[in-house]
Amino acid sequence: MRFLLDDEQREFARSLDAMLTAAGTPSVLRAWAAGDRGPGRALWGRLADAGVFALAVPEAYGGLGPLPVELAVACVELGRHAVPGPVAETLAAGVLLSGAGGPAAEEWLPRIASGGAVVSLRLAGHGPYALDADAADAVFTVDGDELRLAPGPGEPSASADPARRLFRPEAGGAVAAAGPGVRGAARAAGDLAGFATAALALGCGEELLRATVAYAKQRTQFGVPVGSFQAVKHRLADTLIGLEFARPLLYGAAVELAGGTAGAGAAVAAAKAAAGEAAYAAARTALQSHGAVGYTEELDLAWWLRRARPLRDAWGTPSACRARVLAG
Repeated sequence: MRFLLDDEQREFARSLDAMLTAAGTPSVLRAWAAGDRGPGRALWGRLADAGVFALAVPEAYGGLGPLPVELAVACVELGRHAVPGPVAETLAAGVLLSGAGGPAAEEWLPRIASGGAVVSLRLAGHGPYALDADAADAVFTVDGDELRLAPGPGEPSASADPARRLFRPEAGGAVAAAGPGVRGAARAAGDLAGFATAALALGCGEELLRATVAYAKQRTQFGVPVGSFQAVKHRLADTLIGLEFARPLLYGAAVELAGGTAGAGAAVAAAKAAAGEAAYAAARTALQSHGAVGYTEELDLAWWLRRARPLRDAWGTPSACRARVLAG
């Protein structure tokens, strides 16, 4: 099966790449990690103007979606540029709220589509934490048949990436929706979060590989570029193969999600496992190939290096995803 993007989708990717390159995301990341959300929120506003968050919101609520293929295109670019904030969680909230319905959907979905709301999630079965809950306008939690708006971000927890802070949301809060439909909406939201995270991981891995290839061409040892050494070539080739094997799984999952097939969850799990492992392998290759400079805080690539493992494990660890694929 071949997955080829059309001209409009490729142009969408190019426009996002140009926008994010001009935005200088390393400085935005540093500000976000330091607690200054202004540059990050301004960047989210530009992404919303480009239609990114509307892709997960139904047209009835002011969105364009759901459009999983275009979501994959967007999230790969956001991953390549390491855009801060709960991107996957906000997109998944669009699926959760539209599935649950009610006043909460009427209030929050237009705000998500327009970029006016940053949202984080905690879903039962996906760990106790919500990403960047302190920076979110709302944190939704689902337990059983109840969707609640958490009263506060809760206690922080350690994270390998200082620009991806984890919080355990406070218990309780107002019930935003209840009933058997909430459980199904939460499953769909979990799948979308895993799918978006897989795309972010793929983009992260692509940038790690690009930067490492560029560095291997310019760094010399024994009078020649280190990229000419066979061991380095093999390591980079293995990294490329891992990323390229993950790509069709990601777009295959997009097709399954768009069609609403019974195998969509397993397809998402396969894409998440492959993309997460490929991104983490790219980080290990990048760190080794950069040598001691790879450990420095001043190197912009350090933000991508720190991000690869959290993306690998968020919304489905590799072992959990493989188990789901086998069960499916």
